[in-house]
Amino acid sequence: MNKRLITGLLALATVLSCTPSYDVVVVGGGAGGTTAAIEAARNGAHVLIVEQTPWLGGMLTSAGVSAIDGNYRLRGGLFGEFTDSLAARYGGYEALKSGWVSNILFNPRVGKEVLQNMAQNAGVQLRFNTGLRSLQKKADGWLLRLEDGSSVKGRIVIDGTELGDVAGIAGCEELKDRVSAQDFTYVAIVKFHDEEVPMEEPEGYRRELYENCCDNPLARNIDGVNPYGQQLWSPQMMLSYGRLPDGYMMLNWPVCANDYFAEYLDMTPTQRDSVVLLAKQRTLGYIYFLQKELGYKNLGIAHDVYSTPDGLPFFPYWREARRIAGRDTMTVDAAKRPYDFDLYTRAIAVGDYPVDHHHVQNPRREELSHLWWGRIPSFSVPMGVLIPVKVEDFLVADKAISTSWEMNGGTRLQPVVMELGQAAGALAAIAVKTGRHPHEVPAAEVQSLLLDHGCYLLPFLDLKPQDPGFRELQEKGIRGEVRGTGRSVGWANETWVNTPDDEQ
Repeated sequence: MNKRLITGLLALATVLSCTPSYDVVVVGGGAGGTTAAIEAARNGAHVLIVEQTPWLGGMLTSAGVSAIDGNYRLRGGLFGEFTDSLAARYGGYEALKSGWVSNILFNPRVGKEVLQNMAQNAGVQLRFNTGLRSLQKKADGWLLRLEDGSSVKGRIVIDGTELGDVAGIAGCEELKDRVSAQDFTYVAIVKFHDEEVPMEEPEGYRRELYENCCDNPLARNIDGVNPYGQQLWSPQMMLSYGRLPDGYMMLNWPVCANDYFAEYLDMTPTQRDSVVLLAKQRTLGYIYFLQKELGYKNLGIAHDVYSTPDGLPFFPYWREARRIAGRDTMTVDAAKRPYDFDLYTRAIAVGDYPVDHHHVQNPRREELSHLWWGRIPSFSVPMGVLIPVKVEDFLVADKAISTSWEMNGGTRLQPVVMELGQAAGALAAIAVKTGRHPHEVPAAEVQSLLLDHGCYLLPFLDLKPQDPGFRELQEKGIRGEVRGTGRSVGWANETWVNTPDDEQ
């Protein structure tokens, strides 16, 4: 062996020996990535989060979707801890019911502070404003090279990104059932200012894009609905939809407003940047329309929420990610008929929202219209959706889980993602502590740990985590000794073992 090669190998060995090493590295501090890191750290793992923005929370905070969809009666685990903290800050849960789209609304900056406090108190190491450049599997874990030029090592890597791009870099197989990407939204947090805040007309502005956003003189409506079959609410109802407890408003309005369509999952980063800019312009055009055409001249971006130059969130609300092929795959049929499958026996998260797809801006919207509000009962998600079929020591903790394209409309919502993240963190911590690969850890061990921490495994409404008998009921449920009956009831679907008389 020549001297130059020996010198190079010694230099590489020196670099690797100086590379910080962690039990768990979470790439992406999204809603699921953050809870994964907190849970893993609370169970003794040495954990690092690598996040491209300066905030934790992903769609909950960094993307501005600070109105939680569903699980209001299923508040457990870290999701429940997060919402309890919000309630404490605002003066109780009733204070969080400030808008009509959700029972839990909050300023994104407040949500970020709560999550960051939870992570820091758990001992999670945080590295902001950088992302992943490359990922390499080693015999003892992973070597990660970051965009800031540094490297770290991790025994287990968790993808906590919005789009599942880390899973793609890691070589995870993807499910191929996608018909089209969902519309995405560049949310805005706005407020009424003390004076007029006139905007210049945004590039590409077209008034007709927004005329049917609400009931107004410009709307081309027939019997109170727009040409897409969507109800036309009053302007006041439209703006109060996402009113936050401090009086600010979340603009995430699906009716001819700031939803935007592009097949972004198949794009290069440069191409994505270009459609993100167009989505921003769509949102700015919506605000301009509200000012110019509807007379809300004092309505403008709340520049005291985000530190971005334009005051908009750090990235859009992506409703869909690339989805791994996992050891379990969650489907609509499994949600509708759980006892025809065995997935409920490996349950680690719950949801009670319908299958909510956004395709109105898609040119194929008529073909996809049956997906806009799919009725299902409340449901459980199995542990295997977190675990790729072939890639070892790698987990997914956000929207890129192994779920069918249609069912993604129910599993993508914030509470479900937070619970999935907590389960991923529990699984990673157990695997590290016991020297096993994640797929070698039985679901029962993870379920037991989650129950220790007040999590729902099955969406039974009979008992809450603090009630005597809750754990026993959940354990009997996953063993199939008791069964729940699910049904679709408005927005909040439900499942009971013993349906109360007043619910029958």
